[in-house]
Amino acid sequence: MTTVPLLPLGHHGPADNTSQGTTNCTADRAIKDDHLAQGRGRDDCGSISIWFATTSFIMVVLVGLVVDVGGQVQTQQHARAVAAQAARAGAQELDATSVKGQGLSIDPSSARAAATAYLRAAGVTGTVAVSDGTLLTVRTTDTYEPKFLSIIGLTRMSVTGEGSARLIQTPGSRT
Repeated sequence: MTTVPLLPLGHHGPADNTSQGTTNCTADRAIKDDHLAQGRGRDDCGSISIWFATTSFIMVVLVGLVVDVGGQVQTQQHARAVAAQAARAGAQELDATSVKGQGLSIDPSSARAAATAYLRAAGVTGTVAVSDGTLLTVRTTDTYEPKFLSIIGLTRMSVTGEGSARLIQTPGSRT
């Protein structure tokens, strides 16, 4: 029974040059060519580099997706909050008959002006609508500019928000 000495991983015997400081694929080329000719292996030189580059690119895209989708969600929450606050600001503009106690309604032109001024101050664009004299609805639009996904051509993400305020008469009020 003959024994075969165990060699360290990647060590091919006396012809192996990796112990002398060369670690590239050309040092093992003669041995690998012999294995390939006999059908006992395949040439893996450079395959880890392709795998690493592909995996790195995918990871950067995934991190970018997380960061930019999070930024879009935050921008959308901001658009909704601004719409709600603009609706509240506009709904405070009551019609003169409401002040006199003759009914409850919003002054449409003053309400639109107040809501629009709030949107302008917040740096958001939007539309203001008054319906039934007691409901003020504000729809906002804003844009998020991606930090990472702009690499793949996605340069703008539009978001919308909506808020409304309704005047209600509570029991015991004088109107």
